Amino acid sequence: MNDSIYTIIPPIVAILVAIWRKSAIQALLVGLVLTYFMSSSFAPLTSISAMTTGVIDVATSTYNQRIIIFSLLIGAVLALVNASGGVTGFIHALNKKHWVDNDRKAAMVPTLIGSSIFTDTNLSMFTAGLASQSIFDKYKLSRARLAFILDSTCSPISILLLINGWGAYILGLLDGYNLSDEVGVLISTIGYNFYPIIVVCVVYYTALSGRVFGPLKDANSMVESKFEKSDTRGKASYLVVPMMGIIFITLGLLYYTGDGDLRRGSGSFSVLWAVVTSYLILILMLLKDKVFSSKELLTHSIKGIKNLVPAVMVLVLSFAFGDAVKAFGTGTYVSGLMSSEVSLLWIAPLLFITAGIMAFATGTSWGTFAILFPIALPIALQTGIEPAFLLAAVLGGGVFGDHASPISDSTIVASIASGCDHIEHVKTQLPYCMAIALVSLVLYVVVGSVII
Repeated sequence: MNDSIYTIIPPIVAILVAIWRKSAIQALLVGLVLTYFMSSSFAPLTSISAMTTGVIDVATSTYNQRIIIFSLLIGAVLALVNASGGVTGFIHALNKKHWVDNDRKAAMVPTLIGSSIFTDTNLSMFTAGLASQSIFDKYKLSRARLAFILDSTCSPISILLLINGWGAYILGLLDGYNLSDEVGVLISTIGYNFYPIIVVCVVYYTALSGRVFGPLKDANSMVESKFEKSDTRGKASYLVVPMMGIIFITLGLLYYTGDGDLRRGSGSFSVLWAVVTSYLILILMLLKDKVFSSKELLTHSIKGIKNLVPAVMVLVLSFAFGDAVKAFGTGTYVSGLMSSEVSLLWIAPLLFITAGIMAFATGTSWGTFAILFPIALPIALQTGIEPAFLLAAVLGGGVFGDHASPISDSTIVASIASGCDHIEHVKTQLPYCMAIALVSLVLYVVVGSVII
């Protein structure tokens, strides 16, 4: 069955399960099991043994272990930041400066905060949302507009700046394809990632001009916040120091491990030790200020780690499914099919559309990346198309589907953090998503005609 038409069955089944069950974990698990059963000619013992070995290999890989530990530890950092009152302290420090005196400056508050905190999308939206709700109400700006700004400065910013879990995850997906410069390929995707670039431009235009379009123009919701605000006000440094630490330590380690070249540095090593160092610094700060006892620090850290266990399950299954599909020959077959049956010019647009549909149906862009990377990379390597161009189409399409999906966790969190009715947020944001996706699609055709 390897390298034949049957190799496309597992990804298709995974997509259908994702649409049906609205669960990335279930979709990846079904796809993983089916891939191993088909590759072993449905021999139960052989299939189970091979699948177990594959998952263990993924979980014990040094590279993957770094990403898993980083992903869990960032949960501990976020839990301590929130419990210590770091978010509330940051908001208080911002309001104390009296920097906002009109509606455009009010709209710039969540825009700038959302653009600045790109190490974690949920932290970005919650911080920006808490800081902006009362300001938006004061200047009679709708909560739907706030939700749009929050949602449009989380995933789009994260996929462009990449000094975060997104970058580490994508580097993990690039492993094993014999690319000479994985970090270089990752950085090169930024310039071709048209959807998030345009989204960010539109958000800044919206904030600076005060102009909105479509249903968002008529939105006037001012709904009370749905999440509980903490009465604890800690120091703003409890938020600023670890976040800045993660950014600058990551850059420093990338420079060090790359012998002066950021692109050649070890992404997983750099991000992991940046998070570990920032976590330890935060602990020392909290112990010094006697905010928490050692036991309380441990309790909050464990709680934060538990919150990210489902995300780590998606990571492990994504890596395992990607390896299984790669070994099964799905990418090789599809790349050969597309290179002979589909004009090279249309490969990137098709990948963008496919990724968008998958992410919209599943509510997750990461699961989409795991399914489509093993298809896009072999196509690029076989056809000679620049890998970064096709990968950017997958990344942009995934962010588009995630941005537009009503079941996406980022869309839901944006509604909660802004205090906006969820259906209103989806309804007012969707026209923007579709319009920007259409422009992005045209750009992939135009740019593709030049570089292919």
